[in-house]
Amino acid sequence: MLRSLALAGVCVMLAGFAFSHPVPSLSLSERLAAPGGTSPLVPTERIDALLARLPHHQGRVSGADGVALHWVSFDPGDYRMDYRYLGKGERFPEFSLQASAPTTHGQPARGTVILLHGWMMDGGSLLPWALELAQQGYRTVALDLRNHGRSGHAPSGYGTREADDVVAALKALKAEGQIEGPVHLLGVSYGAATAIFAARELGPQLRSVVAMESFDNAGQAIRTMVPHMLSKPAERWSDYVALPLARWQYGGKGLDQAIAAADRKLGLDLDRVDVGQALAQVPACVLLVHGRQDEHIPVAQGRALAAAAPRAHYLEVEGEDHLTLPMRLDRLSGVVNDWFADAGEHGHCPTPQPLG
Repeated sequence: MLRSLALAGVCVMLAGFAFSHPVPSLSLSERLAAPGGTSPLVPTERIDALLARLPHHQGRVSGADGVALHWVSFDPGDYRMDYRYLGKGERFPEFSLQASAPTTHGQPARGTVILLHGWMMDGGSLLPWALELAQQGYRTVALDLRNHGRSGHAPSGYGTREADDVVAALKALKAEGQIEGPVHLLGVSYGAATAIFAARELGPQLRSVVAMESFDNAGQAIRTMVPHMLSKPAERWSDYVALPLARWQYGGKGLDQAIAAADRKLGLDLDRVDVGQALAQVPACVLLVHGRQDEHIPVAQGRALAAAAPRAHYLEVEGEDHLTLPMRLDRLSGVVNDWFADAGEHGHCPTPQPLG
């Protein structure tokens, strides 16, 4: 069983800066500037064990400024995937996942989907979506973003620099024969913002995008995410010390100071990382998906994105939050599959059916 935390995205901006062992203790500004390792919430050993049983391709390509980017791809085929969303457990939502090697090989792909993960996650965290879409006939490529997984380190861009990496990676993967047919992007949280920025740069090279629970503005997202994370009750003895200290340090002006320090480290103004502005310039079909109960990236940010780009379609999912939404393949796979299948070559964008 793969735990839900593989997809959770609880680490979009803050990612256990005071809570996650054995991640090194970092200041908030350092955590905002770079994740400082892969979250221990990602069940890497279980993901690797399943990957070892499934045929796949992997390698590295160079990003926009030479950073090494790791990728894993699956050919289309019937992986006999058994995915089950198990609901909210004692602490976190959970799912189970089983799959096996397909019996047929070499079938032509109906297109390629590039998958982009959330903050402090990696490409393996989107394995259920990679296999689901491979079963629908797509070649899927899960990319480790810079500073994540097995990719190299370089200044974070909150989707901007990462988008340049996606553009460079797509060019290199095409040269290696890993891209077939129309190209689509699927991103979750930080990866969703990256997908939107990349879609603006790729222009007509891209057929469509699915962006789940993206933030609208990086600075604003941090200002809502951090207080929400710090409002959580203590779960371990160490939290009884760390949480009050963090609330004192990053309450009020302390949070603005941490963001300003991250700006200086990155050479970037996080308050000017405007995903909505980029979305309005994307020529490809874009489907925005947001959980109505999301408290990490509140649903107001999803609505603001939709308002910024009238051509984009917006789907708000009742009963889902930032942790559960990407795990709900049982609710969302049909919508996503239909979206990729129906997105038109000449800019015809399908209208998704509302979910019950």
